[in-house]
Amino acid sequence: MIFNSYVFIFAFLPVVIAGFYGLGRYSHHLATLWLAAASLFFYGWWDARFVGLLLGSIVFNYGAGYLIGHSQASAQRRAKLLLIASIIANLSLLGYFKYANFFVDNLNTLTGSAITMAKVFLPLGISFFTFTQIAFLVDTYQGKVKEYNFVHYTLFVTYFPHLIAGPVLHHKEMMPQFAKHDTCRVNWENIAIGLTIFILGLGKKVLLADSLGEYATPIFEAVKAGGHPMLFEAWFGALSYSLQLYFDFSAYSDMAIGLSLMFNVRLPLNFNSPYKSLSIIEFWRCWHMTLSRFLRDYLYIPLGGSHDGKIKRYVNLMITMLLGGLWHGAGWTFVIWGGLHGVYLVINHAWRGLKQRLGWQDGGGLSRFGAGLLTFLAVVVGWVFFRADNFSVATEMLSGMVGLNGCSFARQHSELSAFWQMMQGFGAQFKGTLTLIHLGSSRIIKLLIFGLLIVFTLPNVQQIMANYSPALNMDAVKKPTRLAWQPSVVDVSIIVIIAYFVLINLHKQSTFLYFQF
Repeated sequence: MIFNSYVFIFAFLPVVIAGFYGLGRYSHHLATLWLAAASLFFYGWWDARFVGLLLGSIVFNYGAGYLIGHSQASAQRRAKLLLIASIIANLSLLGYFKYANFFVDNLNTLTGSAITMAKVFLPLGISFFTFTQIAFLVDTYQGKVKEYNFVHYTLFVTYFPHLIAGPVLHHKEMMPQFAKHDTCRVNWENIAIGLTIFILGLGKKVLLADSLGEYATPIFEAVKAGGHPMLFEAWFGALSYSLQLYFDFSAYSDMAIGLSLMFNVRLPLNFNSPYKSLSIIEFWRCWHMTLSRFLRDYLYIPLGGSHDGKIKRYVNLMITMLLGGLWHGAGWTFVIWGGLHGVYLVINHAWRGLKQRLGWQDGGGLSRFGAGLLTFLAVVVGWVFFRADNFSVATEMLSGMVGLNGCSFARQHSELSAFWQMMQGFGAQFKGTLTLIHLGSSRIIKLLIFGLLIVFTLPNVQQIMANYSPALNMDAVKKPTRLAWQPSVVDVSIIVIIAYFVLINLHKQSTFLYFQF
């Protein structure tokens, strides 16, 4: 079951909301239990075989956390050993399902052996519920966990708006909200605001992300099949995927916040216009914010952070980003993507340090534009590795992006132009801008321009709804001076129009890109 499906919107969601608030009139405990059971049903809709795995993980981590949290001061060494053993168990489970086949394939390549292993299927959302529970264990050891209600803990892990693709939650953020009796009382304003955010996110997914995917996927697949993309085609593919991923993941993040708000629960902000960033450091404060927070708090800082000198700081950054890349997928392209961003961050921090020592101040509008453009281009190059099936596909795409595979222009009137004749002398071809796939280039150009305008000129959904504080950590969101949502006839009409176009296109379903991680 996916958020962008008829069964979810018209069956699952109404039934769950009705049951939650109906039971909430009589019992807060029953309402919470209902929501936890509904979340398990939502997960089991994908593959019921893995519900047992999820429940086993919940029972194990709840038990380990309970023992750690109730250890006496004299037994801190035992609590620490239990914490370490529990984290190893969680990572081992994640490692088996996510990396076993990757490890065996690479071992066979390196040693020439022929070890065979049945394909291990990746349980949906295992990366997210594993990281969420590791954070719970560490927080428990540090004395930050105060509640040990098993039903609330089960809901904390399985809560369906976040279960499949995040955000990565902290126990202390969610448990107080689940414990409030007002949570299971109808709040029509929260339902209205949540539904509005859900529709806006759904519109981004169905109308923008999926439309861009119609170009990104064929181009990357054509290169995988042996094609050599020319200049425009390579850039069309790279930009289409960059915008597809942007709208796809921001759509999921918005929809998760909107759905959760319908249950009077605020999720942490996870996406905040990252393509508007003026540096890679800023980018990672705005892209998948809760994962960045997890990697910082539970990996980068324990490694030593920035306290042991610049060299150690840069090494810690590289280790964090390499592991962050590997977390996204069992493939060397993900490792390269993570390493590339590690290099970006090292350069960014070194540049900031140099500016500080020399007393340089940030420049004006032109300087900011250059910084933003450089950051965006660096991110796009990284996405090429992120999307490519292997290193050869990535390098072929990058070769096309710098013009090493030549350049192709539209056919019409090319023979009448002296400029085109000159370009032909430099190796340009006149077969149309898309030579690998049979898709019109005019639509993709319009779609890319439209997408870029939305990304760079409009406030994001959480900014538009900021007056209603729909998420946690809203202090990171700049309230817009324009386009702030109001319950007016005009604004409601816009939401209704978006909902109409979404519903008539909802039959073209596709999963969210982050589901594979």
